[in-house]
Order: sequence, then structure tokens, then C-alpha cells
Amino acid sequence: MTKVGQNDSGQAALETAIIGNSPAIRQLREMIRRVARSNASVMLCGPSGSGKELVARAIHDEGIRAGHAFSAINCGAIPADLIESELFGHEKGSFTGATARRIGHFEASEGGTLFLDEIGDMRFDMQVKLLRVLEDRTIVRVGSSEARRVDVRVISATHQDLGAAIADGKFREDLFFRLGVVVLQVPSLADRVEDIPALIRHFQSRMPADAKCRFDEAALALLLRHDWPGNVRELRNFVERASVLHGGETLGADDVALLLNPTAPRPAAPTTTAGTEDVLLHAAPKTPAPGRPIDLKREIETIELEQIHVALDLADGIISEAARLLTLKRTTLIEKMRKYGVHQQAA
Repeated sequence: MTKVGQNDSGQAALETAIIGNSPAIRQLREMIRRVARSNASVMLCGPSGSGKELVARAIHDEGIRAGHAFSAINCGAIPADLIESELFGHEKGSFTGATARRIGHFEASEGGTLFLDEIGDMRFDMQVKLLRVLEDRTIVRVGSSEARRVDVRVISATHQDLGAAIADGKFREDLFFRLGVVVLQVPSLADRVEDIPALIRHFQSRMPADAKCRFDEAALALLLRHDWPGNVRELRNFVERASVLHGGETLGADDVALLLNPTAPRPAAPTTTAGTEDVLLHAAPKTPAPGRPIDLKREIETIELEQIHVALDLADGIISEAARLLTLKRTTLIEKMRKYGVHQQAA
């Protein structure tokens, strides 16, 4: 449940509140502008972590209720026996623990917007009471018989298939139509991967300079291929994890792969020794056998040449970095490159 707060910052620019320039996000911003002009109830549908509360806040901030409170409650996170009190309030002594009168979210949101997240998790008997409030625009506190009028815009959200829930008798169809005068689809991150660079910049914008990471082309390509089951929330956590572990660094695809799956076991670092043996670590040399001698010198040279090319590719042609990967001195690597005729600009 988020804190009830007064919107004292005026109307936020949608381009700042809803990050991205993909077709799906441009369409969503246009729909937000349209529904913000009315008081119609809005239902937001989309996967968990896609930013449905952010969209609800944007609708509030763009609308005529922007100067009033925005209150949010997660219907699935409140115990079933407390949800009525949370929404409608209660009188002192109305139940065990009710030591004082308390107003609910409807009264606290007077003139503003109430966001009901995970509405599909609301128990059936509470759905009946919520429907009555939406129809009559009155609430009754728990332990009271006095009806109080409320002027609140309701925005709801769910990641569930409410059509299936209605068919199964778990969600009231009349409540669905009352809540979903307008239904907006909030896209998953996988449906707008082109927004990932802009989202990363947004998440990094409040970080100190030395905590910001950079991503090379291979790393960014891996981020765009990731399926993002946790959506924008997962990306935000990824950016924060990268800043903690690799602040100020430029990350490659291998770094990103580990950050995307932090619970996966990390490969053990190979043990290295000095000299030519370094380039033999990851090679699979031929094994001599009776009647099948091998040219050891040629095998070693072949392996050295292959590993030099691999290291140079990984180092983007930077010889000093390639030498580090091979645990060789820079001058030694240059000598070997000359020996094998490897032409690369020294760096």
C-alpha cells in the first residue's frame, strides 16, 4: 500500500512520466491524455511489473483531479478481514484492535483518485460492497450506519484474465463493467524492447556518475534479446544491481548474462601459469598415439595463433588488453604477432 499524498508538483509531462518512444508507448501516452480529460473509471490490464501504477498516476496528474490526493492500495496484499476497513474506514470499537476512528482510502482520496491494484484478488463479498459504492457514491464505515458521500475517481489494475475469472464465477461481471468503462492495455517490456536504452538512462539519472555503468554493443544486444519476465521492475533491479557491482565500468555480454541470472553458479576462473602454457589452457591439443605421431611445435603454434586471434577479438583489437587476457607482456604478444604475421594496430 502506498502512502496517501497530495500532488503538489502539478501536471507531469507524459514524456517524462512514461519513458520510451516505441509505438506501444506512444499509443499508451495518447490514450492516457484522452482518458485524463474525463472522470470515467479506468481499468489497466498488463503483466506484473509493467508499470500499471505509474500509468494510473499519470492519468491522475494529467487530469482535472491533479490538485487532489492520489491513493493506492494493493487488494491482494491486504488481509481479507481488513480490506473493508482499509477502503471504507471504521469506527472506534467496531472490531478488536479498532482503538480509534479511522477513515478509509475512499474518504482520504476525496476529490482525487483511488488506485485499486490487483483488483482480481478482491474477495467476492467485497466486490458486492465495492459495486454499491461505485453506483451510489457513498460509503459506510465499519461499525457505523451513516452513509457518507464520496467524490473519487477509481482506477483499477490487474494482471489476471478477468474474462476467465468471470466465467469461473470468481469475479462479478457487473463490477467489471463498472470498473472498466475504459480498459487500457499496459505493454510488457518484451513488447517494447526498443525502450530499454531510454529506461536505463532514466534509472541511472539519479545515480552519481561513478555508479553508472556503460554497456557495449554485445551487452546491449543481449539486453534486447532477454525476455524480461519481470518487465520494467526487473530492468530497474538489473540496473541497480549493475551499479552496485560494476559502477563506472563498461560491461560486456558475459557480465550482463551473469547480472541477468544472479542465482546461476559462476564458472570457476581458470588457473594460469606463465609463458606459452597460457594459450594451451582452453585448447584441446591432439594426443600422440602408437603409429600416430604429432608435430608438437606446429600444434603449439596453431594453438597460439588461434588464441591470439580470439584475445584480439575480445579486446576489440587493443593489444594491451589482449595481452592481459593471455597473461602475456605486451611486448611478448607483439613479438608473437610479428612471428605469425598477425597485422593489428598496436595499442
